[in-house]
Amino acid sequence: HTLEQKGRELLHDDRRAKTNEEADKTNSNQPHCGNIATMATEESTTAAMSNLSIEDKQAEIALLEEKLRNLKEDVAQSGDKENKAGLQGRRAKASTGPRMDDSTTNLIGGESFLKREVNPAWIKVRADIYDDVKKRRDEELSKKIPVDIEVTLPDGKVLSEDKEGNKYQAWHTTPFDVACTISRGLADNTAVARVTYTAYVPDYDPEEDGMGGVDTLAESMADGGIDAAKDDDKSKMTVLWDMTRPLVGSVSKMEFLKFEDDQDARTVFWHSSAHIMGEALERLYGSRLTIGPPLAGGFYYDSYMGDANSDGAFREDDYKPVEAEVQKIVKQKQKFERLVVTKEEALDMFAGNPFKEQIISTKIPDGTRTTVYRCGDLVDLCRGPHVPNTGRIKAFAATRHSATNWLGDTENDSLQRIYGISFPDKKMLKTWLENQDKAKERDHRRIAQQQDLVMFHELSAGSAFWLPHGARIYNKLINFIKEHYWKRGYDEIITPNVYNLDLWHQSGHAMHYKDAMFCFDVEGKEWAMKPMNCPGHCLMFAGKIRSYRDLPIRFADFGVLHRNELSGALSGLTRVRRFQQDDAHIYCREDQIEDEVLGALEFMKSVYTTFGMTYKLELSTRPKKALGDKELWDRAEAALARAMDTFAGKGGWRENPGDGAFYGPKIDIKVMDAMERVHQCATVQLDFQLPIRFELEYNTGSKEKGKEFARPVMVHRAMLGSVERMFAVLCEHYGGKWPFWLSPRQVMVVPIHKDWSDYCQEVRGKLHDAGFYADVDLSKATFQKKVRNAQIAQYNFQLVIGEAEVKNGTVNIRTRDNKVEGEKKVDELIEYFQQLRNEHK
Repeated sequence: HTLEQKGRELLHDDRRAKTNEEADKTNSNQPHCGNIATMATEESTTAAMSNLSIEDKQAEIALLEEKLRNLKEDVAQSGDKENKAGLQGRRAKASTGPRMDDSTTNLIGGESFLKREVNPAWIKVRADIYDDVKKRRDEELSKKIPVDIEVTLPDGKVLSEDKEGNKYQAWHTTPFDVACTISRGLADNTAVARVTYTAYVPDYDPEEDGMGGVDTLAESMADGGIDAAKDDDKSKMTVLWDMTRPLVGSVSKMEFLKFEDDQDARTVFWHSSAHIMGEALERLYGSRLTIGPPLAGGFYYDSYMGDANSDGAFREDDYKPVEAEVQKIVKQKQKFERLVVTKEEALDMFAGNPFKEQIISTKIPDGTRTTVYRCGDLVDLCRGPHVPNTGRIKAFAATRHSATNWLGDTENDSLQRIYGISFPDKKMLKTWLENQDKAKERDHRRIAQQQDLVMFHELSAGSAFWLPHGARIYNKLINFIKEHYWKRGYDEIITPNVYNLDLWHQSGHAMHYKDAMFCFDVEGKEWAMKPMNCPGHCLMFAGKIRSYRDLPIRFADFGVLHRNELSGALSGLTRVRRFQQDDAHIYCREDQIEDEVLGALEFMKSVYTTFGMTYKLELSTRPKKALGDKELWDRAEAALARAMDTFAGKGGWRENPGDGAFYGPKIDIKVMDAMERVHQCATVQLDFQLPIRFELEYNTGSKEKGKEFARPVMVHRAMLGSVERMFAVLCEHYGGKWPFWLSPRQVMVVPIHKDWSDYCQEVRGKLHDAGFYADVDLSKATFQKKVRNAQIAQYNFQLVIGEAEVKNGTVNIRTRDNKVEGEKKVDELIEYFQQLRNEHK
C-alpha cells in the first residue's frame, strides 16, 4: 500500500510536469464538491500502479524518483523569476507553466504572417501536397476487400441492400447511401451518423485510419461546453461517422442525427461551419489558422495575424466581408473530404504555419497517422466528422471578435479570434439573433447594476459586494433551501473556513487542486481556505462512533468557500472567487442509496418547479478507470436507475455510459430557463472513495467476525449549487422581474397628494411588521410618474392612496404590469401577500 501511494504521488508529479494546465478548465462555481472536479488525474495514477507487481512498483518508483530529481534540477536552474513564482504553492503562472515544447522562445509566429493578403500562394502549394498524398491513400484503399455488411436501424429493422438491390459493402457503402434507401429527404437533412459497429472487417485498422491518436481540439471543445468522447470499450465501437465516409463493418445500430434534434449533430454542424469560416479567412486575409473548435452554441477560429506592427487585427468592418465570402463557399457546395496522413506528410502539408507544425510535432506520436479535412481551398488538421458539403450551412453570421494568446499563455503569440454562428435555416438565425438581444437585456450584470443589487471592486476581484436589495434575494434563496432542510430531515452544521493543508493531503485535493486554493503560512505550517466542504464533513462523521441505526446522516452546510480563479476567467456572478453552496452530504448504508437518491430528486423537483424551470436527467455510469469493487458499482447504478424510474418513469431519463466520475456514478441534472438555455446547477453524486480516505465506518450490529463495521456510502448533493451562480441564472430567467416571494422590492405606496403621507407611512409600517419589503414615494413627482417609476424599478405592487382610501382604511392595488386590481382593506391585503409568500409565487 505504501509503495502504491508513493508511486501514485510520483507518477502524478511526472505527468503534471508534462501537462499544459495554465488555466483551470472547470467552472469552479458549479455545484460539484471539490473531489468531484479535481481528482481525475488520480484515476490513471492509481490504475497504473495497482496493476504492477511489487518488484515492478519498486522499479517504476525508482524511475519516477529519477525523473522527479531531474525536474527539480530544471526548476532550480530556471531563474529567479520562475523560482519565486513556482515556489509560491499557488496557481501556476503562465511564465512557469509547462510548454508544448522546450523552445527557449515562446513566440513562434514570426514572419509567417506579415500583412493581409488575398489568396496567398501557399494555399495552392498545400493543395498540391494534399493531392499527392490523396493518390497514395487511394492506392491503399484500392487494395481493401469489399465485404457484404448489414445495417440495423434504431427500430430493429435490418438493411443489407439499396433500393436497386445492390448489396451494402464495407469500403464502399456510406451512411448517406443507407439513408437514401429509406428516403432522400432523410439523407439530405442528416448532419452526421452515429454508428455502433458489431465488428470491424478484418482489413480495417483504426491506427492505420488515423483514429488512434488524440483529438487536438478536445481541450478547446471541453472549454466550450462540449463533453469529451467516452473512453470505455463499448463507446469505442460507437462513433460519429461522416455521412459520406464508407463503412468498415456491419452496424448494430445506425442513427441519423439532425441539427434540430441532437447536440452531437449541432456540434458537427458548427465544427464544419468553423472550417468554412477558416477558408474565408485564408482567402481574404491570408490568416495563419491555429485552432477552430465548435462550442456549445456556435464556434470560433483563432488566427495568427502578425504582431502589433502588422495590419492583421480583426475589426467589426471585417464581419461583412467574411459573411459574404462564406456565402460564396456555401453556394459552391464544396464537399468535405477526409484524408489520412502520416506525421511526416502532415508536417509537409502545413509547412509555413508554425502553429500547426507545433501541434503535429507535439500531439502526434512518431510513426502514427492522423487526419485532415478539405473543403474547397481549405485543408485543415482535424479528426472530424463533418457535414457532407458546405451547402448544408444555410445561414451564417460573424458575431464578435477578440484577442487571445496561443495556448492561452500571455507570453505566447497574440492571436485574433473571431466567433460565428450558423444554422440550416435562415429562420433559425433570425430567432437566434432575437434571443441574443433578449439575452443582452436579461444579462444579470446589467440587471444587477440597474436594480442596485450587487457591486464589484478591484480590491477584492471575484468577490461580490451584496448591496441591501441583492442581499434580500440572496438570503431568501438560502432560507428557501433551509425550509426544505427542516422538512426533509437535514441537520445544518457549521464548519471552519480554514484548515491545515494536511486535511487536503488526506482527501487528495492538495495533490490535484492546490493551485486553485488560497494558501498561507500559520506558525510555519501551510494552511488553506476551504474550496469545498466534503473533507470537513468527513471529519465530523468520524468524530464519534456511528451505528447503523444513525444512518442516514444528512449534513447541510452553507459555509463560505474560496477558489483561486484566474483573474481573466472571472465573469460576473457565474465565475467568482468567494461563494456559498447549498452543500450537503448524506452518509448512508448501501441499502439506503435508492431512498436517499429518490429523496434528493424529489427535493430538486420541488425547487425547480418553484422557479418555473424544467429539467432533464442523465445517469452517468462506471468509467473504464473507475476505482472500487465492480459489484458495488453495479449495485449502486441499479439503485440509482430504480430511483430514477420511480421518480421520472421508465424512459423519463437517459443513460450516459462510462461518464461517471472515477469514484462513483452520478445523476446529471440539466435545467432549462425561460430562454431554453441549459444550466447544470443541481447534482446528485455517489462517492465510494472519500469514506475510504478518511477511514469512515459505522457499527453494523453484526456479531460475525470481520463484519462488525462497514463503510458508509457518501452522497454529494446540491440543489442550487453556488448561490451566486443560481442568483445569476434566476436573474436572467426572470429578466429582473422577480416573483413576489423572492422580490427585493415588493410594494411601493404612492400617495395621490401629500396630505395622505401619514396614512401611507402607517400602511408601510403594517406591511413592514408583517415581513414585507415596502417603501413610500414622498417625492414631488406627479402621481403618474411615481407609479411609472415604481413599475420600472420592478416593484410587484403599487398601492395608490387617495382621500377615499384614507376614509375607508383601504388601498388601491396596481401591479407592475399596470393591471388595476381594485380596492382592499389593509389587513386583507396582508393576508393575500402572506399567501403569495407561503406558496412561493
